[in-house]
Amino acid sequence: MRLACHNLLHDRMRLAVTVLGISFAVCLMVFQGSLLYGFVAAAGKLIESTDSDIWITARGVVCFDLPATISKHLQEVSKGIPGVASTSRVVMAMAEYRKPNGEHQMIALVGADPEAGREFPIPYVRSSRVLDPDGILVDVSNTSLLNARNNSEIEINRQRAHITGEVQGFSSFLGCPYVFTSYTDAARYMRLQPDESMYILLRLLPGYSVEEAKRRLQARLPDVDVLTRDEFAHRSQIYWTSKTGAGGGILAAALLGFLVGLVIVSQTIYATTMENLEEFATLKALGASGSFVMKIVLVQALICGVIGTSIGLAVTFPLINQAQRAIPWIQTPWWLPVGMIAPSLAMCCLAALVSIRAALTVDPARVFRA
Repeated sequence: MRLACHNLLHDRMRLAVTVLGISFAVCLMVFQGSLLYGFVAAAGKLIESTDSDIWITARGVVCFDLPATISKHLQEVSKGIPGVASTSRVVMAMAEYRKPNGEHQMIALVGADPEAGREFPIPYVRSSRVLDPDGILVDVSNTSLLNARNNSEIEINRQRAHITGEVQGFSSFLGCPYVFTSYTDAARYMRLQPDESMYILLRLLPGYSVEEAKRRLQARLPDVDVLTRDEFAHRSQIYWTSKTGAGGGILAAALLGFLVGLVIVSQTIYATTMENLEEFATLKALGASGSFVMKIVLVQALICGVIGTSIGLAVTFPLINQAQRAIPWIQTPWWLPVGMIAPSLAMCCLAALVSIRAALTVDPARVFRA
């Protein structure tokens, strides 16, 4: 341990470069992982925020943000399934938003019944909050973009509306912000026909099997898709991450970040070992065993890895906090930086194994050469 530290401190500039390379690699991997995690979470958040057990959608709908219309009468049919406690409706469509200053902005308009859920960004049926007629809610991350102030008069699809409040945690990853309103107002803004809807949500009574209710519904309604809430959320997440350019780009960037980090760590650790070949030659000339030399190289790699990983993680959190101003949906779960410690140290050890070959095969006689 002491000899490994002495080797590292002998060339402090090389040590600084090595630690800096590892820090950059760790920071890059955590940041890209946060982007990917936040993107996946945002793709299914509106679905997961409902209290529903089952979603009824048009056949082949791949995600929440690309709906198709279904018959409103399916809601009445669904109530006849044993165990159904309540039903609600949700609609979503792109709409034209006209700001108070007259500027136009495309929005993702979401409307829902109050029974959709306690965490859904529409006042819950049993809450004290009431959404005014023609009232809309916007996410706090989009108030500047939408020029949204309470009681501001705006237009949606050339129909009058006004802003009544804000919600938090529902920023859009689509490039246009979410705007929330009641189901009735949303259907009017979207000009849905009286017999049309988009999503029908079912909540079951306690003790009833979700899979059994789903099976019965699918048998009675063969022309639509009947999915559990988790299934529909997972379908949306899979679509955005694997079947679109946006999700594919973030996924590829996350994998590229890991590979770049591996290359950086490998090069820096290898360069550090090669710089100390004279010291290893001296040790072998003095009779040091191969396992002793291997231990020194691994300890050097782990020391650099611990210092570099610590600095990288310390820098990552402020960086992500700053990035959230431009990308509100980016998230860093607690397990991501913790889980990155072991892979980072493993990369250092793998990189050291490559350079150990050079340390073990060094000719002891080179220390006596002029």
